[in-house]
Amino acid sequence: MLDAHAGPHRQATHGSRRRTSLASVLSLAVFAVSALTLSGPAAFAQSTLSPAEAAAAAMESAWPGLKGDLFGDRQLVEGTDAIMLEAPSRATDPAIVPIKLTLDPAMNIRKVTLVIDENPAPVAATFDIAEGAGLTELSTRVRVNAYTVIHAIAEAADGTLYVTKQYVKAAGGCAAPAAKDAEVAAKQMGQMKLRAFAAADIGGTATHEAQLMIRHPNNSGLQKDQVTLLYIPAHFITDLAVDRGGERLFSMTGGISISEDPSFRFNYRGDLSVPFHAKATDTEGKVFEKTFVPEQS
Repeated sequence: MLDAHAGPHRQATHGSRRRTSLASVLSLAVFAVSALTLSGPAAFAQSTLSPAEAAAAAMESAWPGLKGDLFGDRQLVEGTDAIMLEAPSRATDPAIVPIKLTLDPAMNIRKVTLVIDENPAPVAATFDIAEGAGLTELSTRVRVNAYTVIHAIAEAADGTLYVTKQYVKAAGGCAAPAAKDAEVAAKQMGQMKLRAFAAADIGGTATHEAQLMIRHPNNSGLQKDQVTLLYIPAHFITDLAVDRGGERLFSMTGGISISEDPSFRFNYRGDLSVPFHAKATDTEGKVFEKTFVPEQS
């Protein structure tokens, strides 16, 4: 704290430094007296927080404003199983935080909006789900830039909005350097792979599972080139459509919060022999698409 007061005056005269030092000591004394006025539990809670956690706890939530901007005065129903959100309470890597959405198959959810409240661009992605697709689970990876609440809002076919949330401790994900070398990333950009998994039984119906992986740097615009130290321009996938046999399964509109090399794992109903088709478009207007025949990875 003394450094914080003295820092701006490092070039001052000796007398000025003494005055600054005295002011710092007085500030510390005021802080100590103020701390004594805290109630026992409050003082204990403050002492158990790390500096980052204390700053996050004191920060005003962006959610009230975001909620109004995104949904106006529409009611958001809480406390139901219409949508569930799984995320780590403390992320190992803030640039690749795993997120899993689970939807109640009886609620006919047609749209999901994923909001990372304290990110520079809070709306990470919006997923539109086709009717009858059987999609009740969807996982991806996101960047988290500061300690934040993540909200997932599901819209049913009748227009009802359901919301759930999860607090995640992570910081710096949007500015974290890319994992891949820029030249390698450029050569691999747009490559796609689809993995198939064993079928599961959900509500008495056989449901299949697949994972679509796309090579793309998904630069956020907040990362720096490690050599030049200049900011790397934002360059990310904005739109994704996944079809089966010419019929839409789901589509996504994404932003800078989706991690490098986007990955989407999802379940679906239908004949395994029907081919998949994926089409992605990025901020530079580049289009990447591929058709996956059965058993192709």
